[in-house]
Amino acid sequence: MFPKESSKTDLKKEIRIGPPRLTRFEKARIVGARALQIAMGAPILIKPSKAPSNPIDIALEELEKGVLPITIRRTLPDGVTYQDIPLKWLL
Repeated sequence: MFPKESSKTDLKKEIRIGPPRLTRFEKARIVGARALQIAMGAPILIKPSKAPSNPIDIALEELEKGVLPITIRRTLPDGVTYQDIPLKWLL
Protein backbone atom coordinates (compact mmCIF):
# COMPACT_ATOMS: atom_id res chain seq x y z
CA MET A 1 0.00 0.00 0.00
CA PHE A 2 1.06 3.55 -0.64
CA PRO A 3 1.19 5.96 2.29
CA LYS A 4 -1.69 8.36 2.55
CA GLU A 5 -0.87 11.60 0.77
CA SER A 6 -1.07 14.53 3.11
CA SER A 7 -2.84 17.60 1.90
CA LYS A 8 -1.32 21.07 2.00
CA THR A 9 -3.47 21.97 4.98
CA ASP A 10 -1.88 19.17 7.03
CA LEU A 11 1.60 20.54 6.36
CA LYS A 12 0.57 24.17 6.49
CA LYS A 13 1.23 25.07 10.13
CA GLU A 14 3.89 22.53 11.01
CA ILE A 15 6.83 24.39 12.51
CA ARG A 16 9.65 21.87 12.70
CA ILE A 17 12.57 24.17 13.54
CA GLY A 18 12.67 26.40 16.59
CA PRO A 19 9.97 27.60 18.95
CA PRO A 20 6.36 28.03 17.81
CA ARG A 21 6.54 31.77 18.58
CA LEU A 22 8.58 34.67 17.24
CA THR A 23 11.86 34.97 19.16
CA ARG A 24 13.05 38.31 20.51
CA PHE A 25 15.93 38.26 18.03
CA GLU A 26 13.63 37.69 15.06
CA LYS A 27 11.32 40.43 16.32
CA ALA A 28 14.21 42.89 16.63
CA ARG A 29 15.46 42.05 13.14
CA ILE A 30 12.01 42.44 11.58
CA VAL A 31 11.20 45.71 13.34
CA GLY A 32 14.62 47.15 12.51
CA ALA A 33 14.41 46.22 8.84
CA ARG A 34 10.85 47.50 8.50
CA ALA A 35 11.66 50.75 10.34
CA LEU A 36 14.53 51.35 7.92
CA GLN A 37 12.19 50.77 4.97
CA ILE A 38 9.67 53.25 6.41
CA ALA A 39 12.41 55.81 7.07
CA MET A 40 13.52 55.49 3.45
CA GLY A 41 10.01 56.24 2.17
CA ALA A 42 8.26 52.88 1.90
CA PRO A 43 4.47 53.02 2.17
CA ILE A 44 2.96 52.32 5.58
CA LEU A 45 0.75 49.21 5.56
CA ILE A 46 -1.60 50.33 8.34
CA LYS A 47 -3.40 53.46 9.33
CA PRO A 48 -1.50 54.67 12.42
CA SER A 49 -3.69 54.81 15.52
CA LYS A 50 -2.18 58.17 16.51
CA ALA A 51 -0.19 60.88 14.82
CA PRO A 52 2.76 59.38 12.92
CA SER A 53 5.63 59.15 15.34
CA ASN A 54 8.93 57.50 14.59
CA PRO A 55 9.43 54.60 12.14
CA ILE A 56 10.15 52.10 14.93
CA ASP A 57 6.74 52.65 16.55
CA ILE A 58 5.02 52.29 13.19
CA ALA A 59 6.98 49.08 12.45
CA LEU A 60 6.04 47.64 15.86
CA GLU A 61 2.39 48.42 15.27
CA GLU A 62 2.52 46.76 11.83
CA LEU A 63 4.12 43.68 13.39
CA GLU A 64 1.53 43.47 16.17
CA LYS A 65 -1.34 43.71 13.66
CA GLY A 66 0.24 40.98 11.50
CA VAL A 67 0.17 42.83 8.17
CA LEU A 68 3.82 42.37 7.22
CA PRO A 69 4.35 39.97 4.30
CA ILE A 70 7.56 38.52 5.70
CA THR A 71 8.86 34.95 5.88
CA ILE A 72 11.33 33.83 8.55
CA ARG A 73 14.03 31.36 7.50
CA ARG A 74 15.13 29.21 10.43
CA THR A 75 18.31 27.22 9.84
CA LEU A 76 19.66 24.28 11.82
CA PRO A 77 23.28 24.35 13.00
CA ASP A 78 24.30 22.03 10.15
CA GLY A 79 23.90 25.02 7.82
CA VAL A 80 21.99 23.00 5.24
CA THR A 81 18.59 22.26 6.73
CA TYR A 82 16.16 25.15 6.94
CA GLN A 83 12.47 25.94 7.08
CA ASP A 84 10.72 29.03 5.71
CA ILE A 85 7.92 30.09 8.08
CA PRO A 86 5.42 32.86 7.27
CA LEU A 87 5.29 35.53 9.96
CA LYS A 88 1.56 35.02 10.51
CA TRP A 89 2.21 31.48 11.81
CA LEU A 90 4.46 32.83 14.57
CA LEU A 91 2.21 35.61 15.88
